[in-house]
Amino acid sequence: MKQIIFLTFCSLFFSVGISAQKTETFDIISFKTPKGWQKEASPNAVQLGVEDSAAGVSCLITMFKPLPGSNDAKVNFESAWETIVKETVSVSGKPQMQPPMSENGWTAESGLAQYEADGQKGIVLLVTISGQEKMVNILTLTNTDKYQQEIAAFLESVDLPKIKVAAVESKNKPIEIIQPARKSNFQFSTSNFDDGWTSTEQEDWVSVTKESSKVLIHYPNKAADKYNSVVLDGLKNAWDVLAAPRYSSASNMQFRPITGWQSIEFAEAEMVEKGTGKAVYVVLFKMNYSNGSGRYLEFITPDKKAFEDEFGAYQGKTYGWEKMEKMATYNKFAVAPSDLKGKWTNKFSGMIQYANIYTGADAGANTQASAENFEFGAGNTYKWDLGVASGMVGNIKFQSVKSSGKFSVPNNWQVTFSSIEGKPRTYNASFAAVKGARILWLDDTAFGKVE
Repeated sequence: MKQIIFLTFCSLFFSVGISAQKTETFDIISFKTPKGWQKEASPNAVQLGVEDSAAGVSCLITMFKPLPGSNDAKVNFESAWETIVKETVSVSGKPQMQPPMSENGWTAESGLAQYEADGQKGIVLLVTISGQEKMVNILTLTNTDKYQQEIAAFLESVDLPKIKVAAVESKNKPIEIIQPARKSNFQFSTSNFDDGWTSTEQEDWVSVTKESSKVLIHYPNKAADKYNSVVLDGLKNAWDVLAAPRYSSASNMQFRPITGWQSIEFAEAEMVEKGTGKAVYVVLFKMNYSNGSGRYLEFITPDKKAFEDEFGAYQGKTYGWEKMEKMATYNKFAVAPSDLKGKWTNKFSGMIQYANIYTGADAGANTQASAENFEFGAGNTYKWDLGVASGMVGNIKFQSVKSSGKFSVPNNWQVTFSSIEGKPRTYNASFAAVKGARILWLDDTAFGKVE
């Protein structure tokens, strides 16, 4: 295939626009069919084609009916490339992206690559136009540069209705960040950190505030946290459950997840708070750690610039989010002796199944389970025990150790025990809040209270 085809399309896209003369319509799309081209329409797509049999060249443009999508044009393009392009032809490598273009509230992302289908080689061109949680996809397949002017004229003719952006109140008003802590059976429901952030335990989240910025560390929520194999769908669900109910309107909303080993969920919008009527900029963020420990964090600032000044700008990669990730660590509250009363436990179990590398036959299983308990009583007394079972199934060995004595709290962030495995031991201690309860952290181990 001639290299000139590829280069021609690269230059072509720098002149493509979204608005032009209106001649025909398909759903919400207006367009103009190139002169002399054949047109076939169905409920879901319109195809425009031309062929020169003698020269063995052809071009086919398919314009798809608008589909639901994100307001992030790049996310929509990537999704369409996987589901439209790759299911239609065989492409080599990633698409060569062209600069995005925006007009009338719509944003167009476009990319091209070499393809092969039925022994024929050519160029595949995908244009994805996004807005109002909709996307319009236009697919072009050609094995020649003969029709480049017709393709350009068609793309320039594509026109979509102007998107009306909801008005948002002035962003200059400060955010009201004074919130009383919810009633709690624990002595400390507020933490003041040295870097200026203040954490306050609330009914459904921990509110972390500094000056005009606020971050909500959402507690685990079954409706929001349920597994979804499509990261974008899971993010949209979490937004609807955790963020949307507290706001009366939204504009410039975008869902911008990033897939990877530890995927990123990132959604943003300009919102108006219910009750106060204040205009704010909101980001819902989650790092999906491989061990499942990620939490949804909701960032609320007066405007986008204030957010980026404090936490940095969005970036399309799965690393470099440390400033935002760090906010999850502010779910941390001091410990008082009276808070410890009762039994706290940590349980673990796991198993590894082995198979013969040559035959695939079962080669046994190794299992390990442990349970560690602290029971705090009157007069600063405690009982501690640790039990472990491990080994190959059928030959499991059991071990246990225990002790008791007195404990003390030398400061609000440490607990000292008179004897753990025969000697005194001091643990770094803190509480993390969850809905209706607390988790006790002793060094790096989490303990839940046994009621």
